[in-house]
Amino acid sequence: MNTPVIGKEHWLNKGDVRLFVWQKKCETSTPYQGTILFIHGSSMASQPTFDLTVPNRPDSSVMDWFAQRGFDTWCCDMEGYGRSTKSRPINCDIANGVDDLEVISEYILKLTGAKGLMLYGISSGSLRAASFAEKFPDRVSKLVLDAFVWTGEGSPTLEQRKKNLPKFIASNRRPIDRPFVFSVFERDHPDTADQNTINAFADAILALDDSMPTGTYVDMCSRLPLVNPQKITNSTLILRGEFDGIASMEDLINFFQLLPNPDKQFIVMPGISHASFQQKNYLSVYHYLYSFYTQPTPVYLSH
Repeated sequence: MNTPVIGKEHWLNKGDVRLFVWQKKCETSTPYQGTILFIHGSSMASQPTFDLTVPNRPDSSVMDWFAQRGFDTWCCDMEGYGRSTKSRPINCDIANGVDDLEVISEYILKLTGAKGLMLYGISSGSLRAASFAEKFPDRVSKLVLDAFVWTGEGSPTLEQRKKNLPKFIASNRRPIDRPFVFSVFERDHPDTADQNTINAFADAILALDDSMPTGTYVDMCSRLPLVNPQKITNSTLILRGEFDGIASMEDLINFFQLLPNPDKQFIVMPGISHASFQQKNYLSVYHYLYSFYTQPTPVYLSH
């Protein structure tokens, strides 16, 4: 589709903190399909993750792809990331991200008149999304958790990360560089993403940040579980990359089984490691999301 997509900046206040929020939608008569809020992970801001441009790789921006199909799409830089405030002496943990989402969701719902947000969170962003849905279920229409982790049992990525936990606890920020971004694609399985995409992703990340908050790493290495599945009442989709090392299959299936809403799905994504939208099979991820976001609301039977 070649329908023009319009981008717009929004700046919100959380006390003294300024939060950058980015919106993309079509200003044509495309039938409205819903309002999506994309939530980024621990080591990159929102636009590199969700609004990336890669030469000779069509539809690299998931925001554009969904906007062209009638969705009002949003993403946000959590405090400590990208264009949002980075000056407070805190490590910007999961709970702080939920505070950000409280402000951002209230703004989007009031501005757009949407009845609820379709949330998509990836990695620590999925922990933010799940924690937010647990706290504010009425603001969420559908919940997608990608590269999610519950207890951390059986996670090779977290096992390695825990070796640096004292360092993460001692500092509010950790440095990142190009080799670090490359390591995201090298740690689980080789060749799940092409080098041009990885280079473009690294360029976009490093144009905004040379360090990242440590809070989500500390949370994921020492404070799991952060979410109670039995308190998440929304329709939920769990996406797990075939090669993703952030959570074991058993950990996620145990979480999935405890979700009380029968309108739930679990999808294993073939050929994908951790950063779903930057993988060679990224269009499959779009398909899974589109199918979930557009499925009819089920009719629940009385018992």
